Amino acid sequence: MDFLLNLNESQRAAVLYNDGPQLVVAGAGSGKTRVLTYKIAYLLSQGVQANRILALTFTNKAAREMKERINSLVGYENAKYLWMGTFHSICTKILRKEADKLGFTRDFSIYDTTDMKSVVKEIIKMRGLDDKVYKPSTVLSKISAAKNAFMSVEAYAMDSEINKQNRFDRMYDMAEIYKLYQLRLRAANAMDFDDLLVNLCKLLREDASALHYYQQMFQYVLVDEYQDTNYVQYLIVKMLSEPENKVCVVGDDAQSIYSFRGADIRNILTFQQGYSNAKLFKLEQNYRSTQTIVKAANSLIHKNAHQIYKEVYSEKEEGDRLQLKTYMSDRDEGTGVAETIVKLKRTGDVGSYNEIAVLYRTNAQSRAFENELRRLGVPYRIYGGTSFYQRKEIKDAIAYFRIAVNPQDNEALMRIINFPARGIGDTTLRKVSEASVASDKSLLEVISDPAGCGLQVNAGTSKRLTDFATLLASFAEKTDSMDAYQYADYVLRTSGVMTAAAAQAAGRQAEDVDRFENLQELLSGIREFVDRRINEGIDFTPIQDFLSEVSLLTDQDEHVDDPTARVTLMTVHAAKGLEFPIIFIAGLEEQLFPSQMCQTEREIEEERRLMYVAMTRAMKRCYISYARQRFRNGSVNFTNPSRFLKDIDRQYIQQMESGSAHTERPRWSNMTWNVRQVVAQKLVKAPTVAAPVESSFVKGDKVRHRVFGDGVVLQVYRDNDNDKIDILFDGQGKKTLLLAYAKLEKTI
Repeated sequence: MDFLLNLNESQRAAVLYNDGPQLVVAGAGSGKTRVLTYKIAYLLSQGVQANRILALTFTNKAAREMKERINSLVGYENAKYLWMGTFHSICTKILRKEADKLGFTRDFSIYDTTDMKSVVKEIIKMRGLDDKVYKPSTVLSKISAAKNAFMSVEAYAMDSEINKQNRFDRMYDMAEIYKLYQLRLRAANAMDFDDLLVNLCKLLREDASALHYYQQMFQYVLVDEYQDTNYVQYLIVKMLSEPENKVCVVGDDAQSIYSFRGADIRNILTFQQGYSNAKLFKLEQNYRSTQTIVKAANSLIHKNAHQIYKEVYSEKEEGDRLQLKTYMSDRDEGTGVAETIVKLKRTGDVGSYNEIAVLYRTNAQSRAFENELRRLGVPYRIYGGTSFYQRKEIKDAIAYFRIAVNPQDNEALMRIINFPARGIGDTTLRKVSEASVASDKSLLEVISDPAGCGLQVNAGTSKRLTDFATLLASFAEKTDSMDAYQYADYVLRTSGVMTAAAAQAAGRQAEDVDRFENLQELLSGIREFVDRRINEGIDFTPIQDFLSEVSLLTDQDEHVDDPTARVTLMTVHAAKGLEFPIIFIAGLEEQLFPSQMCQTEREIEEERRLMYVAMTRAMKRCYISYARQRFRNGSVNFTNPSRFLKDIDRQYIQQMESGSAHTERPRWSNMTWNVRQVVAQKLVKAPTVAAPVESSFVKGDKVRHRVFGDGVVLQVYRDNDNDKIDILFDGQGKKTLLLAYAKLEKTI
């Protein structure tokens, strides 16, 4: 087992221990994936059968990369039967086999976000509710939170705290919507993403024989990114690993940043209390970043009260201090960051734009950077745009496959019943939907027998509906006689989808050409999927397997490396798991980072962990910045520096020249510690000290602003080294602007 020589002492100890439950706390860049990979390879080398090892990840990409590494260590034949994949894909694999025990068929559909929103919108409309109060995204968020907490419809309706919150949100019908939503999914033989977890959990809890079978099947259970698990995932891991508790979880509590998705940091913090005799291993050597970046990140995260303490270290070069720069406005910040990037490229500090990423707290912040990078001719990409499988033409094409596999999938049928156009309009669709509810039959059953289901349409419309139903029936007959690629190609051509797309593309409009090329790319992707399965020893891959795969893709799974060198722009949440030689972290202001939505200690600690994630993406240099004023919510707002700037030990920060035209504030690096503390407090809560200032504007002047329109000057004054002007704008109210950037013109 020479491969164990590739591990450091801490990693090797974690790999070799397999006698009971273990928690591996892995600092940023410490090689946690390597530990999981080598542990599985070690188990296989010790004679454990591959099909008795369950490895759970959070992205298909991570699972594929781990499996490839394992293959290189122990050989493909020894590893090919591993149960390795995301929680959702493993749950799907089991539920396809056990679905009948839960009242579903094995070909149940998996609804994505678009399908889920469609169901919720229909329920809201049916109940005559205000969609401005009952926003589909908010409704689904509440339902998801309930499922992540393993809360049934009945329990949800009885929970006093939930009812109190829903009343506060004026969403009095929320419990009924949850109930109807679940009924709609079951009627469609469908599950949403959360249901995949919840239903497996229910199966294991309620079916003793199924629980015993899978407990005996899996001799070892391993979990990656354990800090991101929710309560349902915790229960699944707990039940599957009993009674021997041969479970290994790997994660970093300092990188737990997904509570808004249901992740519960308590799962990792209390692991040792939940599993008796659990052994703790710490991976503390960072192989990614310079010593200075690692020490700066440590000084930040140690401010959190709730953590598993570790002292991450690096043996790489000491490296530069973090470069802190203050800008007058968010636009100046965009300009300053873009110009710094250009300078880094020009001076040879970076060889490629691919080495640079700009991170921010909210998507809206990208605009300033996009504008300035475009102005300077710097190529960039937004990480996490519209994914391939969310494009309309792709979802339409896949809907044909879904309805053939699951005839009860009403959402799929509604997408394609008039695509390509076949003379079935909105009025007819409404009647079909009403007949479906009245007759308690699926939409496909209604269009297959309009008269028998009481559908009131003329003869021509009735024939168009039955012709379409006949077409779908012919597709359903071939799902088991063609592999996924042959089937997809046949359906898209026979249905007229490819013909219609080709005809539109002939007009040479860019969007039409893109749609046609996307459909061709879909077929290419399905062929690659089939070929990959053949290489894995699977002779026949039906379309059902492709649908399961594609419905569970994550943003990171769909990311394809772009050969064109580009600066990457992304939110900090999207950056987790990635690394870049040079990182810019922008918008370090109170009410932005940390977010204005975070008020409690627990919420602030998660924001601090988010900042820790941002800093530890950097390999060589880390630039941090904030703006003194930022345009938000329709007006210019003065800001205070983020508290996280004070959390970082000042010896690791170099304050750069400000992007402001005004007097520079004292630099922390030139001050004693006591003076630094005083200045830092003033930066966060600067008192308003107004003083007169010489200006061409005086009280009573009528002025015009390009954004706020006409107004009257109320006061011109100096406040903390900034010249400001208060103006009462028509219809906009009072605004305070920085005089140097106001760009006002006097009006008569």
